Amino acid sequence: MQRSTLLRGTAVTGAVALALTLTSCAGSAAESAPAADMEIGSVDLSTDCPSTVVIQTDWNPEAEHGHLYEMIKDDYTIDANTKAVTGPLMSDGEYTGVNLEIRAGGPAIGFQTVSAQMYQDDAITLGYVSTDEAIQLSGTTPTKAVFAPLDISPTMVMWDPATYPNVKTVDDVKGALSANGGVWRYFDGSAYIEYLKSAGLADSAILDGSYDGTPSNFVAAGGKDMQQGFASAEPYVYQNEVSAWGKPVDFALIHDAGWQTYQSSVSVKAGDFDKLSPCLEKLVPVLQKAGVAYYEDPSAANDLILKLVDEYATGWTYTQGVADYSVKTQVDLGLVGNGPDSTYGNFDEGRFDDFFTKASKVYTDLGTPPASGYTPADLYTNQFIDTSISF
Repeated sequence: MQRSTLLRGTAVTGAVALALTLTSCAGSAAESAPAADMEIGSVDLSTDCPSTVVIQTDWNPEAEHGHLYEMIKDDYTIDANTKAVTGPLMSDGEYTGVNLEIRAGGPAIGFQTVSAQMYQDDAITLGYVSTDEAIQLSGTTPTKAVFAPLDISPTMVMWDPATYPNVKTVDDVKGALSANGGVWRYFDGSAYIEYLKSAGLADSAILDGSYDGTPSNFVAAGGKDMQQGFASAEPYVYQNEVSAWGKPVDFALIHDAGWQTYQSSVSVKAGDFDKLSPCLEKLVPVLQKAGVAYYEDPSAANDLILKLVDEYATGWTYTQGVADYSVKTQVDLGLVGNGPDSTYGNFDEGRFDDFFTKASKVYTDLGTPPASGYTPADLYTNQFIDTSISF
C-alpha cells in the first residue's frame, strides 16, 4: 500500500535544512563499528541468522517503526547515502551475536513496493509488506508475514469538523461530500478505495485520485474537501505544523469500514521461509519484546529516528512533536497492542480470512488476482510468535 507520502515532509520546513549541516554519524557510539567481541546474551542468533539481519521498511524512519530502532538505539552507524543504519542487534540489553541493518523505504527505494525491493536484493532478510500488497503481488513477488507490529492500520480519511460537524465515520462521508460538493482526495491506485466503492461507501462523484501527499489542495479547499492520511501523524501535523491550516481535523480509520489490512507486516520472501525458519524461531520473539519495550519508553529510539530523518534528507520532515503524538495515538487508538487476545504481534485468523476474501475480490476485479490456489495460510503464520509477550 502506498504511504500517505511526502506530505509530512514537503508540507513543513526546517529539519531538512538542518540535515545538511549534520555529520553522517550519531556521536561517539555511532563512530565505531559494532564490536565483534561483545558477549552474547541469553538469545544467540549467530548460528541461525545472517550475520547482519537486514530489514527493509516501507517509508522514512518514523515512530510506527520504533520497534526496530529500539534494538540498535544505543550503538549504531548511519549511512546517509544508502539511507540505512546498522548496529549490534540487542534484546533486553544483551547482544544477540548479529547486527541489524534497517533500511528506509519510500523515496529511498524510488517509491517501489517493498516486495519488489526484496526480490531485487537478496541481502534483505525481512521487509514490511502490508497484507493487501502481499495478496495483490502473490503471483509475482510472493511473501509470507511472520510478525505484525501494527494491529490496526493508521490509514484514515480526515476532514474539517467545522465544515462537517455531523461526520463521525466513513459511513457518513459519501452523503456529506455529495451534499456539499466536496471530494475525497486519495492516492490513485489505493485498493481500499475500490473496496469502499464496492461496499457503497464511496463513488466516482466524490473521489479524486490526484492526492500528491502535500497539504496545498486540502488547505485551498477551505474545509470543503476530505483527504487520506495516517491517523498517527496528520492530525497533529495539520494542527501544529501546517501554518496555513493550523486547526484540528477529525478523522475515521479505514479499518473501521471493514478494510482490515495488517499494515507493515514483517515478512520474508516465500521461497526463503523454510531456510529462515530456524532464525525466525529466535528472532520473532526478539521483535515482539522490542515493540513492548519501545512503547514503554520510546525516547532513545525516537532520538535515533529524528537523527536519521535529518541525515537522510529525503525531503521528509519529522519532528519531536509528531513522534510523541504518534506513539500516544498508536496506543490510544489501539493501532498497536494485543488486539483481541493477550499477545502482541500475532495475526487474527478470522480477521485475516475475512480480509483475504475481500481483498481477493477487489484485486480480481482490478485484473490482479492472487496467485492461483493461494490461501491465507500461504501469506502469514503465527508459528514463531511467543504468546506470552504482550502489552
